[in-house]
Amino acid sequence: MSNPGYDVNRRIELWQWASCASLLFSLLALFFFQVLKADEYVLLASRNRLRIVRIQPPRGLIFDANGIPLATNVRTFAIEGYPLDLKEGLLKDFAGLLYRHGIPYSFEDLSSFVARQYPVPYRAVTLVSNLTLAQMAELVSDANFPRELFPVAQWKRSYPAGAVVAHVVGYVGEISADELSASSEGYEVGDIVGKNGIEKFCEARLRGRPGGEIVEVDAMGRRVGDLGRRSPRNGEDVVLTIDLASQRIAAEMLDGHKGAIVAMDVKDGAVKVLYSSPSFDPTPLAWGITRNEWRALMDDPDVPMMNRVIGGSYPPGSIFKPVTLIAGLTEGVVTLRTKVYCPGRFELGDRIFRCWRSWGHGSVDAVKALRESCDVYFYQLGVWTGIDPIVQWAQSLGVGKTTGIALPGEVAGNIGGPDWKLRRFGERWYQGDTVNYAIGQGFLLVTPIQMARLFACIANGGKLFRPRLILDEPIEYNEISLSSEILKTVQKGLEGVVGPRGTGEAAGKFGVSVAGKTGTAQNPHGEDHAWFAGYAPADEPRYVAVALVEGGGKGSEVAAPIVGRLLATLVERDGGKKRE
Repeated sequence: MSNPGYDVNRRIELWQWASCASLLFSLLALFFFQVLKADEYVLLASRNRLRIVRIQPPRGLIFDANGIPLATNVRTFAIEGYPLDLKEGLLKDFAGLLYRHGIPYSFEDLSSFVARQYPVPYRAVTLVSNLTLAQMAELVSDANFPRELFPVAQWKRSYPAGAVVAHVVGYVGEISADELSASSEGYEVGDIVGKNGIEKFCEARLRGRPGGEIVEVDAMGRRVGDLGRRSPRNGEDVVLTIDLASQRIAAEMLDGHKGAIVAMDVKDGAVKVLYSSPSFDPTPLAWGITRNEWRALMDDPDVPMMNRVIGGSYPPGSIFKPVTLIAGLTEGVVTLRTKVYCPGRFELGDRIFRCWRSWGHGSVDAVKALRESCDVYFYQLGVWTGIDPIVQWAQSLGVGKTTGIALPGEVAGNIGGPDWKLRRFGERWYQGDTVNYAIGQGFLLVTPIQMARLFACIANGGKLFRPRLILDEPIEYNEISLSSEILKTVQKGLEGVVGPRGTGEAAGKFGVSVAGKTGTAQNPHGEDHAWFAGYAPADEPRYVAVALVEGGGKGSEVAAPIVGRLLATLVERDGGKKRE
């Protein structure tokens, strides 16, 4: 007679063994399919899979104030493929096909492109870009064109005005690894982003929103179904305050020189001209240049990529003298009737500071000192006023601060002063430092854009505008507390500069009345820098302009005519009339 308990235990034991065997078999199967056969099954899956096709929108256009295009889009074509399809044999065959059609990409080039763009297997990578419609059609119609590859339309940036507006508009390029890791805006490898200028500052507006399609394909790579689509959103256009015609004149006048020209509307801060020389053509940068070409651009001793208007710091020289005069008159250390005798030299202890006119200017008051740029008057005024009020007024008028213009790369310059000198050099401030500071030399560095808005503030009665480069930017300014009497004194002196006996007489030869100030600033690297800052019409100011010519010599001879011609152009284009 059998034992019922034994039979039950036996059946349970058999079920346990069966369960263990089944589990072991499952584990072995998983190991076999997911580890040993992984590559084979991934390849099989890749032949019947979903593909994500990214659709880039056209970037927003950039226009000057008159609607002239400064940045446009050109439709080109690219050949793309999916990483799992791009085996060595396919890439070698495709390189041979390209060579036969006159497109010089090697197998090594194609392999490098794939490696750089390979984030995930189901996203396409670009093998060849910048193809014309004819080139693309020729390739695709070739019997040897790989079926795994496919053409895609792309947009490329073009800059019709070229180097004339390069430092304003900037350029675009492929997003770098650092930019990609720092961004949280949904960028991907291969995306195009603004690298400089308005292209970078307005990236969010200009970029638009990429779209995409989810496509199901069969083992032959043929589309068998569309599973979803999101339409791209075109980028937003941006209109600038720049006047291209006046910008071209600025470029013409600085041709062959290193320097900067900037012009603004004194009533609202709109920037009409912003030109830095030498410049560069941004279109090749947007389409792609070689490493050697990029290195040559970066190593150029003339630094063409530098925007000197906002990124160059220079001693202002005598165009700073109105600040010293404002400080002295406001502090009450001199009046309009105070006179200083200029024998051509100024003695401070055992040091001698010389006037630019070696035989002197004789007895001068505030207006004559500005008109004839008498150094001795301002040496004495600096000693009487002291450094602190001069620094404070310089700061109030925007010196040593960024202006907030809508461009990347702006620098603040250097306000100098006793605290700065102590921190930087561990030395106290001397009266000799004040004497140099009073005429715009020493530890003082400014940018051309700073001086443009400073002179605009003098011209418009005390409004220190934030320069506007984009037409729909809000108008912003600080009201500077200056007495009307002091402002009129400074304005009268600046009008005299461009008068018959003034140092800036050359600025008044173009048919409009100009008020301004010449400057010849010491340059430790060579010939003096030439400055002129002025506004027009003198009796009813509308535009201010500043010119800096690096190593240009005398501001009265080199920079003054540049500003005079530019101001005459701006006034005439605004509907103003020239003098007969």
